[in-house]
Amino acid sequence: MARIQTTRRGVLAGGAGLLLGLTLPFGRGMAQQAATGPFAPNAFVRIGTDDVVTVMIKHIEMGQGPYTGLATLVAEELDADWSQMRAEGAPADGQAYANLAMGVQLTGGSTAIANSFMQMRKAGAAARAMLVAAAAEEWGVPAAEITVKAGVVAHEGTGRSSGFGALSQAASRLPVPEDPPVKAAEDFVLIGTDRPKLDTVAKSNGSAQFTMDVYRDNMLTVLVAHPPKFGATVAGFDDGDALAVPGVEMVRQIPSGVAVYATNTFAAMKGRNALKVDWDMTGAETRSTAQMFDSYSAAAAEGGQTVEETGDLSALDGAAQVLEAEYRFPFLAHAPMEPLDAVIELGGERAEMWFGSQFPGLDQPTVAEILGLPQDDVKINVLLAGGSFGRRAQGTAHLAAEAAEVAKAAGRDGAFKLVWTREDDVKGGHYRPMTVHRLRAGLDADGNIVGWENVVANQSILRGTAMEMMLQGGPDATSYEGSTNLPYQFGASRIGWAEMENPVSVLWWRSVGHTHTAYAVETFLDELLAAAGKDPVQGRLDLLPGDAARERGVIEKVAEMSGWSGSVRGDKGYGVAYTKSFNTYVAEVVEIEDRGGSPHVTRVWCAVDCGIAVNPNVIRAQMEGGIGYALGTALHDRISFSPGGEVEQSNFDDYPMLRISEMPQVEVEIIQSDADPTGVGEPGVPPLAPAMANAWRALTGNRQYELPFGGGSVA
Repeated sequence: MARIQTTRRGVLAGGAGLLLGLTLPFGRGMAQQAATGPFAPNAFVRIGTDDVVTVMIKHIEMGQGPYTGLATLVAEELDADWSQMRAEGAPADGQAYANLAMGVQLTGGSTAIANSFMQMRKAGAAARAMLVAAAAEEWGVPAAEITVKAGVVAHEGTGRSSGFGALSQAASRLPVPEDPPVKAAEDFVLIGTDRPKLDTVAKSNGSAQFTMDVYRDNMLTVLVAHPPKFGATVAGFDDGDALAVPGVEMVRQIPSGVAVYATNTFAAMKGRNALKVDWDMTGAETRSTAQMFDSYSAAAAEGGQTVEETGDLSALDGAAQVLEAEYRFPFLAHAPMEPLDAVIELGGERAEMWFGSQFPGLDQPTVAEILGLPQDDVKINVLLAGGSFGRRAQGTAHLAAEAAEVAKAAGRDGAFKLVWTREDDVKGGHYRPMTVHRLRAGLDADGNIVGWENVVANQSILRGTAMEMMLQGGPDATSYEGSTNLPYQFGASRIGWAEMENPVSVLWWRSVGHTHTAYAVETFLDELLAAAGKDPVQGRLDLLPGDAARERGVIEKVAEMSGWSGSVRGDKGYGVAYTKSFNTYVAEVVEIEDRGGSPHVTRVWCAVDCGIAVNPNVIRAQMEGGIGYALGTALHDRISFSPGGEVEQSNFDDYPMLRISEMPQVEVEIIQSDADPTGVGEPGVPPLAPAMANAWRALTGNRQYELPFGGGSVA
């Protein structure tokens, strides 16, 4: 019996019978630590006879903290002790585990806490009510006299007390409350306090289960030879040399390329290297990066379609001063630490998969359709993922589809592990879209902004995917989000969008459209304020309407944190930027030095308003991580195309990550709020690069119109 299969069946043997489904625990040793017993009041909570509370987490854990955050919500209403809490990834089940903000089982848009806030609290409250009812019945006392604190159910009058486990069997026989009451905010014990993440120990000691840790009996490892240019297809192949490699068992053509099946990863790699493929380049992209940018720039200059308009932009004609700028943003890879992989096993007219599925709601039906199976006969076990940044939430379900095609092409039952190498991932598309912003704005004689225009040219992320229905025949707002609905009072304004066509596949990237719109908006605004002789912080505050309390709150807080007293102090430059993304308000101030003509960020201050702070520790970690991720990209990263259309990057040597020596000191302040919680996985990213560019311009006079900072600087 395969190791992972033994572990999983061990959990099932002692698990709760009322759960809709179980998945692998996140560590090899967790089978013994997971809850054992009969009490499963709903799809989210399982309480064992050993007092352990296991929470089924419907959002994939890829480092952003839903295992901890959602378990906190359950523990709060259950009045559990944090030490007894566990978490497991929920399987694919769209009815039980749909994202309430999106209607399908999907992790994305920084919605994990926001959409689950009341749902998970109700799940915990229902379990608590049932435990209390069971104790009241067993002890013969009124339920209203029973208290629950730190995992102990007690009745003061009789001196009786119990852990959850001893009451679990009796509780399981009681009706589940339909709408149990939840706590008032002033009664919170766990929500709003720092708690250690539930997956930290397993990830630290190496026991955490990722897809590469999954081994099935007689499993073959599969690597796919993908086209060297986007839009190319297989014309033919010669597998003679590949089949001669020891360990290679077969070679099959699939829709995405040619698959090499082997008994181990090394043999599959050698076999793929030996494979000879004739590629049909008829529909291939052959333009260079420069040629693509030229076409995008021309489209932006034509103005695009209007997606937002306020007032009469002819106000620019009478402006005392008009500024213009064009910003260029390259394609970007997500580059998660764990490249794509998936295990699929066929047998008995059923399929089972193990992988870091960020979009089970699409992956499951896609696999079922390819294999010709009923959807209920395709089981997806959602494992931990070693990062994603949007890479695993694919509107085309291409990874799940490729795994299914691999299994189908094998022509037999069995287990197959599909592996993408780092080079496959960096060269394999599904990038943050290449984008051009063309901006112009006017100032009157008093330095007031009288008109603002921003035209964005890029591809639609949703077009041609299962998510295209979201467009409803209109423009793709994810392509220009963050350029519209600005809080600033600009007088007249117009936002345009030019939709570009390109065979290079694109995908959402951590903070999606805000990754480029925040940069263009906040750096151009800084130039306008400088031209008007206004302070960057006060200038932004003056542009806000009176009801913009939360926007004003984060800007004022970050100015206070950084001791803002101007853009230059001695040999250091300071820049500020503000963005609202995923309903979370963030402002950042960057301190920068000039080291031999190159920018070096030494400190970053960040103020965030994300509503109720469920776990401040996770929020700070996400802000810090987003800042580091954004900084590395701003300094180093681009996906570029050579003349002829081939991707020039392949691994971390030419697509580098931020070095530890480049990571600045970061200070995060969370604004106290009683608003419903909003996202934190992505909102820390957008303000960093513009704040950095603003600081660099203030210090050196160089305006950065193209990212990364290695190119496009204008003195």
